[in-house]
Amino acid sequence: MHLVPVKDDAKPDMASLLASRICHDLVSPLGAIANGLELLAMSGIAAGPELALISESVAAANDRIRFFRIAFGQAHTDQRIARSDLQAAIDAQGRTSRLAIDWTVAPDGAERGPAKLALLAILCLESAMPRGGKVSVEAGGQWRVSGQSEMIRNDNPLWAQLGAPDLIDTPPPALIQFVLLASEARRLGRDVKAEIGANRITLSF
Repeated sequence: MHLVPVKDDAKPDMASLLASRICHDLVSPLGAIANGLELLAMSGIAAGPELALISESVAAANDRIRFFRIAFGQAHTDQRIARSDLQAAIDAQGRTSRLAIDWTVAPDGAERGPAKLALLAILCLESAMPRGGKVSVEAGGQWRVSGQSEMIRNDNPLWAQLGAPDLIDTPPPALIQFVLLASEARRLGRDVKAEIGANRITLSF
């Protein structure tokens, strides 16, 4: 077998492939649990706090997967994401976080690459808004994702390194979205700029 060297920009994105595989494999067992809960309810078993807790946990897990499949999954440059899928991910994030997300998705959806950047940006903003707040997304030639809150944590050095992905140190797992946002933006030929104020952070790319 003859192996041909692959250019860096043509190599598969292993992190995105792994995320897509994990999300895909988790959908079936979570669906099975949800179906099992429905069968228990149909059998006449009285609903109690235990079943309610399981049902809420399954719903929350499914919500996170909807969001993560776009934020962390593979995104081809010529691929679009349907409005319904993107809106479902946005609504899911709103249910599982303290963020109110204002994003009017176009009827024909959005390019998957920039949409992925926007979702990663939302995760970055979430890390700086411990008390929650409002996030607005403006899509276009240049995308803008802004977060507003009464309390902004702007002491994270990763904000200043978003425009230089090669300089970002290995972050803790909870902040991996900063590395992914910077590297994915570079892959798409975009620069990430952060404007940080006392009560507002805006990311543009």
